[in-house]
Amino acid sequence: MILDVYEAVTSRRAVRRFTDRHVPKEVLERVVSAAAWTPSGSNVQPWRIFVVTGEPLAQLKKRAGERLAAGDPWDEPEYETYPPALKSPYCERRFAFGQEHYGSQGISHDDLEARQRAAAANWDCYGAPAALFCYIDRTMGPPQWSDVGMYLQTVMLLLRAEGLHSCTQMAWSKYHKTVAEVLSPPDDLLLFCGMSIGYEDVTVHHTRTGRAPLSETVTFVEN
Repeated sequence: MILDVYEAVTSRRAVRRFTDRHVPKEVLERVVSAAAWTPSGSNVQPWRIFVVTGEPLAQLKKRAGERLAAGDPWDEPEYETYPPALKSPYCERRFAFGQEHYGSQGISHDDLEARQRAAAANWDCYGAPAALFCYIDRTMGPPQWSDVGMYLQTVMLLLRAEGLHSCTQMAWSKYHKTVAEVLSPPDDLLLFCGMSIGYEDVTVHHTRTGRAPLSETVTFVEN
């Protein structure tokens, strides 16, 4: 499956329900091999990636599910997901996403229990048979974190070219100790996010989140 770059970008979205169709290892290897060419400042390449399938992924899902069922508190956060006081217009965009995402599942803003049940699917990787876990060295700064973002975007676009979908999940950072139990990363690495990878379950409706008008995010400076 060959996609035009524009098609890969516009067709990429966070898919939150996958089939159990096997993702061939050679496809995953092809994607991460090409993604290695992602640009990074001074070619530091600050990402450290774990691609997980089969029994290790099943074990990770099981352990996370057990923690969730037991009501275990989340692990101590190792980075801030959002600023404590998210200002306008970003707070409104985040709120609108929540309304749209949960509303499409018939879940009201006030139904906290239903929202928690829906969020719990994160730790089953939404049924995906493959996952990627992205770590970064703890000593790295904001420029290197932006490099990691470019890496993840490159992976997601390459997955689209292979006919696959994905969903990046900072939710996994809330169970970073459980992930470490299975993956055994070096202590100097910090878990940024997970990424569910697989074939979209087309029988499930997926809401496509809108984007802000170009006038809000882009300024053309011309003669």
